[in-house]
Amino acid sequence: MLPYTSLLEAETTLGRNLTLAETLWFNYSATKSDYFLYCHNILFLFLIFSLAPVPYVFIEIKRLYPFDPYKIQPKVRLSLQEMLNCYKDVLITFFLVVGPLQLVSYPSIQMIGIRTGLPLPSVWEVVAQLVVYFLIEDYTNYWLHRFLHMNRWGYENIHKVHHEYEAPIGFAAPYAHWAEILLLGIPSFLGPAIVPGHLITFWLWIALRQIEAIDTHKGYDFPWAITKLIPFYGGADHHDYHHYVGGQSQSNFASVFTYCDYIYGTDKGYRYQKKILKKLKEDLANVVEQNGGSYKKFD
Repeated sequence: MLPYTSLLEAETTLGRNLTLAETLWFNYSATKSDYFLYCHNILFLFLIFSLAPVPYVFIEIKRLYPFDPYKIQPKVRLSLQEMLNCYKDVLITFFLVVGPLQLVSYPSIQMIGIRTGLPLPSVWEVVAQLVVYFLIEDYTNYWLHRFLHMNRWGYENIHKVHHEYEAPIGFAAPYAHWAEILLLGIPSFLGPAIVPGHLITFWLWIALRQIEAIDTHKGYDFPWAITKLIPFYGGADHHDYHHYVGGQSQSNFASVFTYCDYIYGTDKGYRYQKKILKKLKEDLANVVEQNGGSYKKFD
């Protein structure tokens, strides 16, 4: 709850007029407890994992052009019922594990110093902190994820649940064993713990991390995606290979970027496959060119 009884008192304390964003934040949060504000995460997570995958479900079912040709594993098609079953399982885990965890984890947010008051952080401060959060999460997630594959017990009893979908779909992003949700939640918390910021930044971090997870599990690699502009961003193609290889996968462990897999040599199979596919496409293009621009099927 903000320690001001009015906008005038807030402006007097800060020694300046409030920005539009700060005025909106004051009007919304002034009479609400910090705990209530923190619990908004539950609503945000629910809406994101419920709504963000829907466009990809529609594309998958209708096989819409021009999107369908970019499906990474075109031979694997899930029915609407199968995808809804996945969502139902995720929903159960959400209400039994994720939601209660959010409700009881507020003391840790207080401890690390996430603030709710004024002034609000600048745009550049928010962006800089989000970049740090993504880098910290990506690096620590890489090693925990890799451990779950290298440790036979960990894979068979925990991580194998997530790999039930060899061709990922958006709804499968949070589909995992409850123990994995707890374990891989640690990297998401480390960034804000090391570089604490405002609650709004924390909200954005949780939302963007979930959206990114859905993006890497959507099963489509669109060449026009804005994420193609992000340096070292792995995306759906990078993570889809990890699911395609399955339980034997020793490749592409990183959650967001590709540099860890490259540095530690855990993307060799993926890069080899990309090299072979590129060579096949070049050979096919040469065949088409030699046949006057038309493709002829040879028996």
